Amino acid sequence: MVNSISSHKFTLALVQMSMDEDVETNINHAIGWCEKAVRQSAQVICLPELFASRYFCQREDTGRFQYAESADGPLMKRFARFSEENAVVMIVPFFERRGPGVYHNSVMVINADGNPLGLYRKMHIPDDPAYYEKYYFAPGDLGFKAFDTHYGRIAPLICWDQWYPEAARVAALRGAGTLLYPTAIGWHPHEKDAFGEVQLDAWRTVQRGHAIANGVYLGAANRVGFEPEEHQAGIQFWGSSFICGPQGELLAESSSDGEELLLAEIDPEHLETIRQNWPFLRDRRIEAYEGIQHRFLDR
Repeated sequence: MVNSISSHKFTLALVQMSMDEDVETNINHAIGWCEKAVRQSAQVICLPELFASRYFCQREDTGRFQYAESADGPLMKRFARFSEENAVVMIVPFFERRGPGVYHNSVMVINADGNPLGLYRKMHIPDDPAYYEKYYFAPGDLGFKAFDTHYGRIAPLICWDQWYPEAARVAALRGAGTLLYPTAIGWHPHEKDAFGEVQLDAWRTVQRGHAIANGVYLGAANRVGFEPEEHQAGIQFWGSSFICGPQGELLAESSSDGEELLLAEIDPEHLETIRQNWPFLRDRRIEAYEGIQHRFLDR
């Protein structure tokens, strides 16, 4: 039997995996990685963004809406059973069919007893070459959320959300001690040599900054491998998943070219010690931040 919400240490696992053209193959592959994580004593497991399929947003194609399913569909039922059978919290990204013509890029948080705790819908939706997400996804309308799981208070965010300090801040203010970012990010092959190292370093740096500024643990679970697209260059997903602590210290980090399982210990008592010594939340000047809700401030 699983204990109630605790401030005790727990083991976080991130799955870095590549995707096949076949959905069922991807789901079975993800389950296999989750089983391996359980064997290594993982208590919270996070999968990559939209892991059930190839990254279909490389092209605008109505046929690709077939990958979507409802929040209570077969995918979620399968992972709910897995959670209950193994007493693990699951962070399960999926392409959500909300209603006729309305779709979201979402995550379901499933508690360690198999019960769903709720949805997070991706708030920041990109629209870049080969990342045509605005075509497929309506922006999230649930806000930034933190969920009380059996092993701690966790906030899921998704990929493009990684670049926004406001998202991390609100999640931390809602009491999250761990931020988790399921991710699908990589290089355009023709840009990798010129810009790849800088892009990857910026991605790591901004997220480690979120962990430091908010005094939280943070994990980014990326996909890996090359995913081709007809009549386009495709995307080389850069892997490099990582877990860092509240001082930005790297606790686990993967390669850029292979499937891997990352594990790290999350220690709420350590988090509190860091926040006591680096009291960034205490010293915020909330009365001076009025402008943050404007798109731009005229002089």
